[in-house]
Amino acid sequence: MYTRCCRALALAMLLFNVAVPAAQAAGEPAAPATAVAAIPAEPAPAAAPAAPEQGGLDDRIQALKNDVIQLNRDLLVLEEELLFPASTQVAVFLSMDVGKMFALDSVQVKLDDKVVTNYLYTPTEVAALHRGGVQRVYLGNLKAGEHEIVAFFTGIGPHERDYRRGTTIRFEKGNEPKYIELRIKDSTGKLQPEFDVKIWQ
Repeated sequence: MYTRCCRALALAMLLFNVAVPAAQAAGEPAAPATAVAAIPAEPAPAAAPAAPEQGGLDDRIQALKNDVIQLNRDLLVLEEELLFPASTQVAVFLSMDVGKMFALDSVQVKLDDKVVTNYLYTPTEVAALHRGGVQRVYLGNLKAGEHEIVAFFTGIGPHERDYRRGTTIRFEKGNEPKYIELRIKDSTGKLQPEFDVKIWQ
């Protein structure tokens, strides 16, 4: 019985080995071979396209940040236009040329005998002014007519001594914005710092 089973199994394998190549040669797929081929291999873990998606998300976030910054700037400009219309607007700026003979510590600005700003400077801010920076120290409203601005500068002057100087100027305010520049300069001839006011037309 065992021998007959072995022979039958051997004969079946022989027939299978002959039938499959013959069927493939004739262009007809053998059923067992098709069944085996139809079993899908276990899919390998797909590489998640995380990098492109993450990059796209970062780009969108950065674009949104830029939009927010631009929106803040526009709102700031709109706020200034509403609070300080051109017909009454006056702005005061401060600049410093070299500054070797004067180490700026603070500035006080008066408009028509009224203190409108007191500003205390840090070393970083003074260094920025030395590099050509211009600071807006005051923005406000003035009615048309004649006005007076007085600025007091406090710091360390020649020979490391406390130094306080003031400068004043009268100006006419019309219906256009008025821009005033407070300037600190070194006078090499006098070996002293100089302070003056320039009205921009």
